[in-house]
Amino acid sequence: MRPRSLVSLILLLAFTFSSFAQTAPQASPTAPAQVFGFRDFTEQAKVNQKFLAVPDPKLAEEHLRILTAAPHVAGSPEDKKTAEYVAQRFREAGLETEIVEYKVWMNYPKEISVEATAPAGVKMKGPHREQVSDDPFQNDPRVLMAFNGYSPSGEAEADIVYANYGRPEDFKKLKEMNIDVRGKIALVRYGQNFRGVKSYVGQEYGVAGVIIYSDPIDDGYYRGDKYPKGPWRPDTAVQRGSVQYLFKYPGDPTTPGVASVVSLPDAQRISPKEATNLSSVPTTPISYADATPLMANLAGPESPREWQGALPFTYHVGPGPVRVKMKLKQDYAFRSIWNVIGKVKGSQYPDEWVVAGNHRDAWVYGAVDPNSGTAAMLEAVHGVGELLKSGWRPKRTLVFGSWDAEEQGLIGSTEWVEQYSKEMATVAAYFNMDVAVSGPNFGASAVPSLKRFVRDVARMVPSAKGTGTVYDAWKAGQASRQDRRASTDFNAAQTRPAPAPDAEVNVGDLGSGSDYTPFLQHAGVPATDIGSSGSYGVYHSVFDNFNWYKKFGDPTFIYSKQMAQVLGLEMLHMANADVLPLDYKSYGEEIKNYLKNAKTKAGTTSSLDFEPAFAAAERFAQAGAALAKLQADFSSDPVKLNTVLRDAERALLLDQGLPKRPWFKHAIYAPGEYTGYAAVVIPGVNEALDAKDDQRAASQLAAITAALQRAAKVMESVAPAPTM
Repeated sequence: MRPRSLVSLILLLAFTFSSFAQTAPQASPTAPAQVFGFRDFTEQAKVNQKFLAVPDPKLAEEHLRILTAAPHVAGSPEDKKTAEYVAQRFREAGLETEIVEYKVWMNYPKEISVEATAPAGVKMKGPHREQVSDDPFQNDPRVLMAFNGYSPSGEAEADIVYANYGRPEDFKKLKEMNIDVRGKIALVRYGQNFRGVKSYVGQEYGVAGVIIYSDPIDDGYYRGDKYPKGPWRPDTAVQRGSVQYLFKYPGDPTTPGVASVVSLPDAQRISPKEATNLSSVPTTPISYADATPLMANLAGPESPREWQGALPFTYHVGPGPVRVKMKLKQDYAFRSIWNVIGKVKGSQYPDEWVVAGNHRDAWVYGAVDPNSGTAAMLEAVHGVGELLKSGWRPKRTLVFGSWDAEEQGLIGSTEWVEQYSKEMATVAAYFNMDVAVSGPNFGASAVPSLKRFVRDVARMVPSAKGTGTVYDAWKAGQASRQDRRASTDFNAAQTRPAPAPDAEVNVGDLGSGSDYTPFLQHAGVPATDIGSSGSYGVYHSVFDNFNWYKKFGDPTFIYSKQMAQVLGLEMLHMANADVLPLDYKSYGEEIKNYLKNAKTKAGTTSSLDFEPAFAAAERFAQAGAALAKLQADFSSDPVKLNTVLRDAERALLLDQGLPKRPWFKHAIYAPGEYTGYAAVVIPGVNEALDAKDDQRAASQLAAITAALQRAAKVMESVAPAPTM
């Protein structure tokens, strides 16, 4: 879905690198004598060295060429062929492999029409086909017309109102300007939030339809040369994408909390009409070429100046006199999708799983999103396969997942997690990779217990830039751009202060929009998400293809190799650690900061009592510190200690889930109801404060306090109880 860069928010400066850096042999970094989680890292360092030598840029290129040879939207025959290709590569590496089928409710477009009907001088009948002067993939007849997944069918003819990014504050501003949007068609631009939120907010304000376009200020010519001359979005390119309300619940809309296996009786499904994660507002995307005549002829007040994009005229908000007729006919049906699961059974703890995953389906070709990740994951599997041939076996079971239908709503991963809900209790960690490579700038997000872990791994992988490690390049990049770290469309960019010279790199928080969501936010499995970003303007268009990737993304596939190495070491370290490298001391400190910020948001006049939550967070942090000492001295029973380390994260789950969206159960992290991608920390409290609902805020403070107490108690079962 990227995810792993949000095209409308990319603010990164591309790093220049020499041809020597692209081709010079890489020396493996010297492994430290002591690594968190290992009693003695000597043997693991030897395993690392063997693994790091295997991932091959040429093979990654071949994987990507084959995976992107045809459009392969989820559920299509071409999608199944990619599943078969991945399964074959898994089997060749020695993995126990199966293709798992699910039946899920999904739509394809049958008829998509957007036509200007007034005034007479405005001519636009679209959407027009995506075309540039030179692209070898744009005319494939299997390319579906641009559409939004999970938009309802419907017709609407109404005046247009320009609503900026379609955020709550944008619609509120229109109301303050005395612009009535009820019954109108909202024209909004991509960016700042998940596209499904745009429909959701429009639905709340009573619009008749939503049209989403990509403004060139966000990912088009304003950023630089447009494709095929440069990497940015050309005039006719359309950003497809799902408008499922994944912030309500992801996955098959008819089976919330239940796996949509082929044998599932219809009686255990809900009707699509009952699904709370489906929009009732017809929504469709268009290009900025098609948006131009509509925007250029809007009357009404000038838009607020911060709403101005890069089209060559002053933006007005309307309503009208431009009037548009939308006609959307969607072909909804239960369709097959296919996950590919490969396993290597653990030698000591076979029932404990370490899971890595990447989705495989794409709106069109998906060279960057997601198949740069699939190619890198296949090379990580290649490395594991070579270790297996040498007689090596992991202590814990390795599981690699190639998820399907992520683009529609994280469906393949969600259904798999729901199917294996009992097994999730013994999963040590989940490592996600979506957009592995859209450029040279490494970044990562993680649950706080794994932030130290992902930094440690990055220190052990040679940088594709030619010198130093991935960690070195990561830190230098954050410092040079003040950490304007772009992620993918599903995980809004975060701007943080640059780290001090002696400080660690900043690791982001996990929101939603990629396949870590069901693992962390439903099942309580610690997770990370990694990617390498850059100037990427063809997200979810026909031009996200092998030609673009070869020219602008990673011409020599050295970053594909790097990402395979990082993902592989994450798997190897977690699988072979003596004690799980989960850092609850740092976790506790972050939670205390979240609570401080929430109290500040509540204000000095609030009657909310934060003290019990602060006390619980302090107890959690102290228990985490005591646990860290046990992790370091290795005198405790490692089996019991590892059970506690796993169970502590699960203790943060809320039995009743979050208000209005019970599928999301994590007390500390969830996607925002009005962001969709970006993380909202301690979401129950913060969203209640945003809604000015003190009663709900008090209830959620109590729920978080109880969760922190539960988690602390779990940790204290092996560590000395802190003195309070």
